[in-house]
Amino acid sequence: MSKSDLPTLLIVEDDEGLQRQLKWAYEGYEIVIAGDRKQAIELLRAHEPKVVTLDLGLPPDPDGVTEGFATLEEILALQPGTKVIVASGHGARESALKAIALGAYDFYRKPVDIDELGHIVKRAFHLHEIEDENRRLESAAADDQTVLGNIVSASPEMLKVAHTIERVASADVSVMLLGASGTGKELLAKAVHDQSPRKEGNFIAINCAAIPENLLEAELFGYERGAFTGAVKTTEGKIELAQCGTLFLDEVGDIPLPLQVKLLRFLQERVIERIGGRKPIDVDTRIVCATHRDLDAMTADGSFREDLYYRLAEIVVPIPPLAQRTGDAVLLARYFVGKYAKDLNRSLKGLAPDAVDAIDAYSWPGNVRELENRIKRAVIMADGKHVTAADLDLQGNAGANNETAINLRAAREVADRKAIHQALTRTENNISGAAKLLGISRPTLYDLMKQYKLSA
Repeated sequence: MSKSDLPTLLIVEDDEGLQRQLKWAYEGYEIVIAGDRKQAIELLRAHEPKVVTLDLGLPPDPDGVTEGFATLEEILALQPGTKVIVASGHGARESALKAIALGAYDFYRKPVDIDELGHIVKRAFHLHEIEDENRRLESAAADDQTVLGNIVSASPEMLKVAHTIERVASADVSVMLLGASGTGKELLAKAVHDQSPRKEGNFIAINCAAIPENLLEAELFGYERGAFTGAVKTTEGKIELAQCGTLFLDEVGDIPLPLQVKLLRFLQERVIERIGGRKPIDVDTRIVCATHRDLDAMTADGSFREDLYYRLAEIVVPIPPLAQRTGDAVLLARYFVGKYAKDLNRSLKGLAPDAVDAIDAYSWPGNVRELENRIKRAVIMADGKHVTAADLDLQGNAGANNETAINLRAAREVADRKAIHQALTRTENNISGAAKLLGISRPTLYDLMKQYKLSA
């Protein structure tokens, strides 16, 4: 093995005699040595060492620990995964506690015992290698658990939805997505567009509930210059902007009745007129819409036109709430922790066990949107290396969800499937870990997975 293939160990030490001693004490590593913070950071950037040994007594404060702790914080800010082994002879206990709290991997007290330090260094490299492998596996697992390009899920319930979306995307029909707020209806609408022959066209979205009734018509159909006070120029509406693409009408159940008539006419004739205009404009666009409202009840009481409903709902796709998506809450939580830790520059390692338990038990009335918001806040507020149930404000907040079945055999299968899927999700598809969590042997788990046609 050439020297360049060896793992790099950075030694930060200002004592030249100890520098020489440490440099020749280790075999199997490429050794780089720094005598102060500036040099240490330069070598860190240049070599990206997996392990660093750091003397806290660095110039210009060789008899204290201030410069050493500043170096530790800067190393971990630049490379959060680095294993930093801190050394000091100054107030060893207090320094050790502070170093570990700041994120150091280990601490040893001077004078240096080369053999003891060698074991600590070797263990640090081994742990770094394991963590690297785990990150690679998690990344691969995340890729495997992404459906329709950008939706994170591994639950049978959402895989069924994804299969439906893939089937209907290629057919140029109107699609109605029915689901509670926060279930990801716009992401699914975008997936319909991206999987369709219209994917090169525009995807235009409008939230019909967010725009005042007197402005919604102008937003949808556009207007001519001078059509009303303030119309200083001709403006295309959302329908026209979606030419050769997809128009997503979110919360379509909130469209007022008079505007429903005009929308129905467009769907029948595929022609619009801007407000204040007299020229018919042909528009070729696909309609995907969504609502959390009960449109069947609204058509029955006359608040939503039945003929419009049937035009919009050529294909209806129900979206399950997060509480009914087996194992997805924990899977999504891990995804969001990784995403926001990176976006917000937080060196977090993931979810603490109590956070996993709390997420799994909570009923998530706000669905994926609530989960994402809680995770983002927790990533900002977390004091430790893992997001805890307290960070998520989920302590004592669990709300269990019970599945029902019509007979004992069906109930057993529902319970088995759910427990196996949750165990695999929580152990990141580790068969041994999942079997241990379920209290069964590996062969038994394999048999159950085969029986229920489940895969890790």
